[in-house]
Amino acid sequence: MRFLFVHQNFPGQFLHLVRHLHEQGGHEIVFISEANEGHLPGVRRVLYRQDRQVSAHTHPSLRELELGLIRAEAVARAAATLKSLGYTPDIIIGHHGWGELLNIVDVYPSTPILGYFEFFYHTDRNDVDFDPEFPPRTDLFPTVRVKNAINLLALNLNQYGQTPTLFQRSTYPDWAQERITLLREGVNLDLCAPDPAIFKGEVVIGPHVISPKDKLITFVARNLEPYRGIHSFLRALPAVLEERPDARIVLIGGDGTSYGAPPPAEVGSWRDLFLKEVASRIDLDRVHFLGKVDYDTFRTALKRSDAHVYLTYPFVASWSLREAMATGCALIGSETASVEEFISDRQTGLLAPFLEPDAIARAILEILEDRRLARRLRKNARQFAENALSLDHYLANYDRLIASIVGQA
Repeated sequence: MRFLFVHQNFPGQFLHLVRHLHEQGGHEIVFISEANEGHLPGVRRVLYRQDRQVSAHTHPSLRELELGLIRAEAVARAAATLKSLGYTPDIIIGHHGWGELLNIVDVYPSTPILGYFEFFYHTDRNDVDFDPEFPPRTDLFPTVRVKNAINLLALNLNQYGQTPTLFQRSTYPDWAQERITLLREGVNLDLCAPDPAIFKGEVVIGPHVISPKDKLITFVARNLEPYRGIHSFLRALPAVLEERPDARIVLIGGDGTSYGAPPPAEVGSWRDLFLKEVASRIDLDRVHFLGKVDYDTFRTALKRSDAHVYLTYPFVASWSLREAMATGCALIGSETASVEEFISDRQTGLLAPFLEPDAIARAILEILEDRRLARRLRKNARQFAENALSLDHYLANYDRLIASIVGQA
């Protein structure tokens, strides 16, 4: 088969699928993206470049839409060049969030498109108005609604959609959900696997040595920001560190902002702001901020973790939650819909209210103190990953979905 992938940040969500197709053999794989240093064997890359930036005169609420249309034009030009060279794909697979797929239907009108639908925004639910500490500005509600313009244009293409969780699909209008297939993303269960032996000796995580006597509590996010609960987690630490002198805290993540508003300019980062709030009540020598780390360091932290905390607004769940479950972490998760799809309270982890640091602290301490509970949660988390998050199952389901779309089922 001939495949055409589109994602501005190669390879985006399609890394595992592209590798899988190459290993299958017999496919031609072309990937349209912006320039970066990524490379995958068996993939011919076609780069596009935006021919202009968003105009300073564009209405602020429309800037994301304008950028999407600029990307759509650039991708369509790249696709037209491909077509002129004789390349017509059997299927086009991409991410709708960036607008890149909107015009490609005009270049390949007979080729089916399978688009990734990630999230549909609302002004009255999910992430907006969830955290009373950061109330939404009503003057920004029009911008929130307009963020769905690309989603709505994509749905109007009458093509095919996919999304990785029931929660994400539920954010879309009822009439749209039937067009979006649930395709649960998978984890490499061999790379992310429990390692009981790691608790028996010293372990180096970044510049820090964790001894067998230490109780390691881990927290991971792309960026340490309110959307991912950095404020609730740091506020839970005084109680944990006071109760457990053997506790060590490792936080992995950058100081940027992936979601929501940036911190006030005068405070530096969200981490700085909330750490300053609790600094006088915690032993800073036992709290380690590693920043962004390589994948092996990340996996080592999960494997050695005695308790792993994952918090998020009702928003898209991070990949790290899937990897933590596959690793068999003893998990504390937030009582938010996107997390509850993975963690069942007292079965595959403990759930605590996102906005209650004291409850988060109690859950951490319960796992540290109740070894039998921790063992059961670890075992069940891994079993959930094997049953629902297998990379092999994910790719097999992907194959079936593609085959049904192109008429080869």
